Amino acid sequence: MKDLYGGHTKCLLVQTKFSGFSFWNYQEVCYMVGAKYPAAPLGLLTVAALLPQHWILRLIDENVEPLPDDHLKWADIVCTGGMLSQQKSMLNFIRRAHNLDRIVVIGGPDPTSQPEVYLEADFLVLGEGEITIPMFLKDLQKGTKSGRYYSEGKANMLKAVVPRYDLINFRNYLMIGLQFTRGCPFNCEFCDIIELYGRIPRFKSNGQVIKELQCLYDLGYRGHIDIVDDNFIGNKKKAKDLLRELKTWSQNHGYPFYFATEASIDLTDDDELLQLMKDVDFRYVFLGIETPENDTLKLNRKIQNVNKPIEDAVRKLLSYGIVSNGGYIIGFDSESKQIADNMIDSIQKSGICMAMISLLYALPNTQLTRRLASEGRLFHEASRSIGESDIDQTTGGLNFKTLIPRKEIFKNFIRIINAIYEPSNYYKRIVFTGLNIRPNYKHTPNLKRWLNYMRSFFRVCNKAGFNSMTGFYYWKMLITVIFRNLKGTEVAVNLAAMFIHFQKQKEYAVSTMNHTIGELERTGEEAYYAKMMGNNQKHD
Repeated sequence: MKDLYGGHTKCLLVQTKFSGFSFWNYQEVCYMVGAKYPAAPLGLLTVAALLPQHWILRLIDENVEPLPDDHLKWADIVCTGGMLSQQKSMLNFIRRAHNLDRIVVIGGPDPTSQPEVYLEADFLVLGEGEITIPMFLKDLQKGTKSGRYYSEGKANMLKAVVPRYDLINFRNYLMIGLQFTRGCPFNCEFCDIIELYGRIPRFKSNGQVIKELQCLYDLGYRGHIDIVDDNFIGNKKKAKDLLRELKTWSQNHGYPFYFATEASIDLTDDDELLQLMKDVDFRYVFLGIETPENDTLKLNRKIQNVNKPIEDAVRKLLSYGIVSNGGYIIGFDSESKQIADNMIDSIQKSGICMAMISLLYALPNTQLTRRLASEGRLFHEASRSIGESDIDQTTGGLNFKTLIPRKEIFKNFIRIINAIYEPSNYYKRIVFTGLNIRPNYKHTPNLKRWLNYMRSFFRVCNKAGFNSMTGFYYWKMLITVIFRNLKGTEVAVNLAAMFIHFQKQKEYAVSTMNHTIGELERTGEEAYYAKMMGNNQKHD
């Protein structure tokens, strides 16, 4: 038998596909700028760095290139992993690899949350890889052919490895991910981050982050870095300390990168922090807004958002040159009958263009899931209720018995996304952003990249400007922003490009929701719930 641990083991790491209709999978926009997919698979790049470095490692991202059987046959071991929205593609991949007699190792957030779904894999390496991958390798060294590895322990981020960025082609991606911290200090009922990574944020040292940036710089990468933390400001002091060092490094290297991240809305309370982010060229921040209704925020323990006017927060970020993306959720027990109007009004007044509207989803092992289970409202196999047409929480939520009539929630969902992604409404938000942003960008593209930007600009003009649905709004927006705030033009054109994806994603979501409503009207909600909760009732 081949020595898989000590020999020259051929290991293939595979990122399985996300749906083309997912909110975050804006491949058509990527193609316009010469890329193939938004983000590189940071999790697998980190796994690659934790595996024995004498192994022969290859990485295939099915979102950017096909995976022929020959690649699988080449490998002694194949590794994959991912999120709930990849569940179907991961399970299909396991079966495909097994049909070719390959050894399959799987990990990541969804396998960790519900390992029973992935029992077909040979090895389940769960939890944080820094702890469980060594456990797996120890057994592999003994000749073990299968196993399940899990630890409640949390990784020491001060010992984190530099991801194997050399395994990817940077030209395939719009952005490259980098992680600074794990965990979040807040206690939102529906969030699984605090269950997976804890409520005490753990940080890499500033030196480690700089080392990763230097690695990317030395490999020739320039451009967009996404700091993938679930809350970049989980510890504001630590964030500020990093930004100060990052400012010095960026200055010394000619500002090779610009940044995006995710943060809680209390980011806008700290002007010093915002100025530091501006100084190192942060351009985008994703805010978990969830709902504009304070009572619902309180009941779901999203206290950091209570009494925080969203419009004021977004305007303040724009004054520092930062565009806000927003995550919203519909389907909470306590939301009002005016939730659709309130959410539409909030999004339009704030000017948030990239607004992700999701149906509430009881993710595995969250406080919400435990509460719904105790109330007898959670569907059996709740986290496996994603159907053939469901792509993520934008169409596959509400895996529980709702207190508000289910059909009403779906109709509100349709009304919201129809309104915010109606061309005139979307372009009003682009104009708002383009006129109010005050960018002071540090990163400047080289000649080759600048020429690529110009080519992309003309592609957007062709796609959006000569389209019967958006043409009038596009040219009016472009002229308005050019003449009233020229520095806002780049952001405005980028947001216009994103509408091409959002329109497609909206149409798919509306079609899916209308189909679901039709089924509910045929069967009735009670019959639907009897079916979805049948197994629970049998075990009562």
